[in-house]
Amino acid sequence: MILHACWQGKRRPDRPVLVWLHGLLGSARDWQPVQSLLADWPQLAIDLPGHGGSQAHQVGGFISLSESINQTLHHYHVGHYWLIGYSLGGRVALYHACRHAGTELQGLVVEGAHFGLNDPTQRQQRQAHDARWADEFRTQPLAQTLDAWYRQPVFARLTGQQRDALIAARCGNHPAAIASMLQATSLSQQPCLLAELRQLQRPISYFCGEHDQKFRQLAQQASLSCTPIPAAGHNAHRENPVAFAALLAQRLHSEEH
Repeated sequence: MILHACWQGKRRPDRPVLVWLHGLLGSARDWQPVQSLLADWPQLAIDLPGHGGSQAHQVGGFISLSESINQTLHHYHVGHYWLIGYSLGGRVALYHACRHAGTELQGLVVEGAHFGLNDPTQRQQRQAHDARWADEFRTQPLAQTLDAWYRQPVFARLTGQQRDALIAARCGNHPAAIASMLQATSLSQQPCLLAELRQLQRPISYFCGEHDQKFRQLAQQASLSCTPIPAAGHNAHRENPVAFAALLAQRLHSEEH
């Protein structure tokens, strides 16, 4: 299955393509403020199943989604590339890098993404948690569910105005498609990838907003270096695209020399 994607910039033999994966409820468009600050790089932003231009696509889980990413990269003639993902997109990027990426993958940047749960009880709790949210998306008015979604603790830093802007931006989603994607790619269905990541023979960077305590603590507990994005919470690339782009460019340039 080839996913909808948006190509930007000119192909350059001396630079890898930046491949972007958005979070749940988002789309390829979410990355535009950051992408515009990295105009010297060829870029491909992918709409994940159930989202944006891939809204009609359904996915059975991480394996089929990772295969679809490979098919999409092949369709767009992507050779060497860096994979950059936020939240759900970050988890997909982690899985893809560990299980399905070929030698074309040059590096990985994840923002506010979980490595996976080891504990069976935590997995069961997360499965039930995501099933409840999926039911909310399927049965309640979308604006009402989105309002509740963006009041979760991980989004506590959002102002009322920022929350309203996110709800307005996400109201074009199809609730049933979001519910299906939420359950198919639930954290409860994701393998714990930490051991594999530590053995991955590619550069990995972990970004998160400086006020995103949950994911900064997660990185600390995993003994992984975390690059904080100043003046930002969980959705750091949206809250501070200039700083995000600058730190990403610094990371990319460090690998060019």
